[in-house]
Amino acid sequence: MVSDELWRHLEPLLPQRERRFRYPGRKPLPDRKVLCGILYVLHTGIQWEYLPQDLGFGSGTTCWRRLRDWNEAGVWQRLHEVLLAELNAAARLDWSRCVVDSSHVRAPKRGSQTGPSPVDRGRSGSKHHLITDGHGTPLAVLLTGGNRNDVTQLLPLIQAVPPIRGKRGRPRRRPDVFTPTAAMTTTYRRQVRGLGIRSLMVRRNTGHGSGLGKSRWVVEAAFALLHWFRRLRIRWEIRADIHRAFLTLGCAVICWRRLKKSLRAALS
Repeated sequence: MVSDELWRHLEPLLPQRERRFRYPGRKPLPDRKVLCGILYVLHTGIQWEYLPQDLGFGSGTTCWRRLRDWNEAGVWQRLHEVLLAELNAAARLDWSRCVVDSSHVRAPKRGSQTGPSPVDRGRSGSKHHLITDGHGTPLAVLLTGGNRNDVTQLLPLIQAVPPIRGKRGRPRRRPDVFTPTAAMTTTYRRQVRGLGIRSLMVRRNTGHGSGLGKSRWVVEAAFALLHWFRRLRIRWEIRADIHRAFLTLGCAVICWRRLKKSLRAALS
């Protein structure tokens, strides 16, 4: 169920629908109930047509259409940015470093932004590219084909971090230190340095135990939280925008949980 606090954050972001004066038809289902249905599908991974009607969340077709329309209106991205701003205002974002990693998921129905699996060329899949702060809070997420190299998405991920408000001064979107997934070429290092970010990376021919695992585990924990939503473990959507909407919504839910935790800690 959608809590009152979460609904207060989301309701102002929803686009207003105007009904016809003559022959308005049946009154649409309230947005809050439809949001419950969307979150139910995100958590359980159930197919749209099997969404239980006795829950009062509407049909799977209605929830799918609202998810699509709200994604086209930028609702999920703006919700993510609003929650990041509140986390930043509460000093819950660690700008001292950011961490980048990717995770491969199967895509049995194929579709756009899919590609051959790196371990089984006969199966298609997609990649979730994630960038987090030093605490593992998702800052941005990208969707590509399963055969895309991680290093090609480093700069797009950094540039996808939105301007995060919450404190006085200009909104911030660049961390101090960048921890990539693997050793980068000189070209990529220069491009990252050109953004004003110092890259902390493993040099070639370096023995095991370089120490980057102490800072890289947060993005792996973020992936564990993101793929805890069963709808994101396997990509069942043929349309890439629908799966991307689920990805952004999942990041927003993770940020909302961390914000609630910080509020409880402040009150206790």
